[in-house]
Amino acid sequence: MLAYRIQSAGAKAELCDVDLPTPGEGQVRVAIRACGLNFADLLMQKGTYQDTPAAPFTQGMEIAGVVDDIGPNVSHLKKRDRVAIYSGQGGLAEFGVFDASRAIPLPESTSFEDAAAVQIAYGTSHIALDHRAHLRPGETLLVTGAAGGVGLTAVEIGKLMGATVIAQARGEDKLAVAQAAGADHLIDADEDLRERVKSLGGADVVYDAIGGDVFKAAFRATNPEGRLLPIGFAGGDVPQIPANHLLVKNLTVIGFYIGGYLNFRPEIVRNSFDTLFRWHAEGRIKPHISHTLPLKNVAEGMTLLKERKSTGKIVITP
Repeated sequence: MLAYRIQSAGAKAELCDVDLPTPGEGQVRVAIRACGLNFADLLMQKGTYQDTPAAPFTQGMEIAGVVDDIGPNVSHLKKRDRVAIYSGQGGLAEFGVFDASRAIPLPESTSFEDAAAVQIAYGTSHIALDHRAHLRPGETLLVTGAAGGVGLTAVEIGKLMGATVIAQARGEDKLAVAQAAGADHLIDADEDLRERVKSLGGADVVYDAIGGDVFKAAFRATNPEGRLLPIGFAGGDVPQIPANHLLVKNLTVIGFYIGGYLNFRPEIVRNSFDTLFRWHAEGRIKPHISHTLPLKNVAEGMTLLKERKSTGKIVITP
């Protein structure tokens, strides 16, 4: 079978022909129909992601597909079941072996492409805004990088939770995508973010996927008792937070990494995914997929992600 692998630390990721894996105890083999790309995939290629697997490994963090084979001591799944799995690795391949405990039954109404696009982006935004930041109806939510994979879902979920949403993105096309997802106010990346947000009454919750100077400006535009979520650092710079400034306005900076919950409170992730797939079935959320590409073009998808030429999600269909 074909798999997009990093064979050794520092090596370039490439498509390889590898043996078909066999599921072990508590595992299932899945014929992969769709795999979502994430900015973390790029960081893994550089070895800078906080949860990079040891090489060699197959990339691809979130998949949807059909159960093809079942290992010992798996009773809740059967062959031909449609499932979604937040795997962390192994998704950019024709088949993959995964822990059965991570498999979530997929409603017939949910396409494989949508299922692969929902998990990390929507799960990150849902758990961050609900479980961590406790976003309340009537509050103002600022989302930076609002047309990106996670940013766009934060706009959509923020509106579902009753917030007024300010979306920041680069250019008219990306701002239009954020507006279609429910943003109430739009700020171009070339504008003065701090002044624009303050003119709109300030932010109660900040969801920042960019870092660097963007985070600094958002930090200064946050209202007293505001909460800030540094979700990612697509701009390249990890911001240093002045602790003394937190005291002045009683601000809270909230750490959040969805993968961490799989290790110490996996039920948080599973409950979130159950909610999200229910919302999807009810038509309350709809993933924005700007590119759907075959496995042979996965390198093109990575380039689109790196050069920020996509909006929402890129999905690979093995």
